[in-house]
Amino acid sequence: MIIWLASYPKSGNTYVRAFLSAYYFSENGEFDFSQISKIDQFPHEKYFKKKVSSISEASKEWMPIQREINKDKKIRFFKTHSFLGNYKGNQFTSPETTLGAIYIVRDPRNVLTSLKNHYSFDDDKALEMIKDKTRSLMSNNGSHASFTYISSWAENYLSWFNNNQFRRLFIKYEDLIENKYETFRDIIVYTNTLMNKIDGVNKFKLQKAIETTNFNVLKKKEISETFDGSESHFKKWRKFHSENKNLFFNLGPDNKWEKNLKTKISNEIEVCFEKEMKKLGYL
Repeated sequence: MIIWLASYPKSGNTYVRAFLSAYYFSENGEFDFSQISKIDQFPHEKYFKKKVSSISEASKEWMPIQREINKDKKIRFFKTHSFLGNYKGNQFTSPETTLGAIYIVRDPRNVLTSLKNHYSFDDDKALEMIKDKTRSLMSNNGSHASFTYISSWAENYLSWFNNNQFRRLFIKYEDLIENKYETFRDIIVYTNTLMNKIDGVNKFKLQKAIETTNFNVLKKKEISETFDGSESHFKKWRKFHSENKNLFFNLGPDNKWEKNLKTKISNEIEVCFEKEMKKLGYL
């Protein structure tokens, strides 16, 4: 069964992915990039047995692929930016294949500034993306199998928030920064419960995973480490996520919309997403 690690793009999904990789897939909780492939992206070309020639064909395969993945009855984490619902009548996922989900939500004003860096967008183009209810992502090679329907920031969040078909844990990105230990501990308690693990939280591994996935550590690793041979999967991972040569780990906690956004743009975001932002405490 699948445990989803979901979010709108640039909301802290990869940060939590690194933490979970360190905690569950290392002996002592110490992170390195070789563990990142333990939590794959979905959808992704590697899970399609045949080439698909359209987005419609690809979306029809989402559920059959998940059923195939689950045949060995193992529990797996998958990262996704997908809207939780139907795309042209095809379900993204269901309780049949899903055990639960962790959803990370972030102040959309800071999401926008991260989108600008990641995609080399100006303010208007980033604003257009975050508001677009029809928005999707696709890898650089244009493969339909990589198609991910993300919708707008609000619709993405609400699709996971309003779906009660399986258990979900909602995490605010800001709590990952301001209340690290308690928030990451809550994530482990939740995932252990989903997996019926009777052992409690390993406090040593928890602390080590937090330390070694600190944003500045991840940024230094991205800049300094060379990736060859056994780490070649990280090249593929970074290529899939980036449309330019900008650093994936850019500003992180130092990304302050108050400094980086024009008042006109922040005001427009606040008007567009007022209801959701108030509910989340961002306004």
